[in-house]
Amino acid sequence: MNELLLALAGIITAGALAYSFYNSHKNKKILDRVEQMLDDAIKGDFHEERFSEDRVSKIESELADYLGSSALSAENVRKDRDKIKTLIADISHQTKTPIANLLLHSELLQETELSDDQRESLDAIGNEAEKLRFLIDALVKLSRLENGILMLQPVNDNVGRLVKDIESVMRKKAESKGLSFHAAADDAKAFFDYKWTLEALSNIVENAIKYTEKGIISIGVGTSEMFACISVKDTGIGIAEEDIPKIFSRFGRLQSSREKEGVGIGLYLAREIISKEDGYIKVKSAPGEGSEFLVYLKR
Repeated sequence: MNELLLALAGIITAGALAYSFYNSHKNKKILDRVEQMLDDAIKGDFHEERFSEDRVSKIESELADYLGSSALSAENVRKDRDKIKTLIADISHQTKTPIANLLLHSELLQETELSDDQRESLDAIGNEAEKLRFLIDALVKLSRLENGILMLQPVNDNVGRLVKDIESVMRKKAESKGLSFHAAADDAKAFFDYKWTLEALSNIVENAIKYTEKGIISIGVGTSEMFACISVKDTGIGIAEEDIPKIFSRFGRLQSSREKEGVGIGLYLAREIISKEDGYIKVKSAPGEGSEFLVYLKR
């Protein structure tokens, strides 16, 4: 009797072990297949297959459906992005020549004898053509950034070199308005995309010059443990605290600046560029006391 019980116990134990091994093997197969599907989806190589309940679990089948839908959505996004890329390129190409011709003929007409009224109209045409060129250039750049057509590539670079290049471009503009221009740079390093950060800072400095009638434009560099900070300070009209968020909105222009030339996209573009580099912009200002834009770049 005891031998029979022992044999029965052995059979039950062996069966339990076999069942456990079978389940473990089955679950491993399912997990391996799920993992393979996820790996394929990450690589963009996932292709939907037919599953039956006797081969895989219901969860595996649902996951396959989900990944198949995701792959299709990703392909549709890629196609839409290609269409946007083509459209942007067409807009940029097709508008460049007409605007250049408008500006060229405006300059040629400036050299002829004109009445005061004619010269005033010609100046207006030239200014509006220049504004249109800036607007289209800015919108093309912004669209490329927002749609991921152009990717910023931050590298560890010299902030002082960036400030010197801005100074070489902007000093003449400031001095032509009778403004003093001062730039102090050191050898601070930070991670940024040189070309696009130059674009962002140029927009900020140009804005400072535009809204300053007398005094000084100054650029400085400071560092902390995590950031390099570029300060752009002016003695212009200043901004009320409640209006500061508005200046970074797309086409955002304050009532106090309506008489100035501009399209209201330069600061929006600057913020988009800096934020894509994991940096940020702060503003200190008060009406009649000038403004200070602080651009923080990650070290």
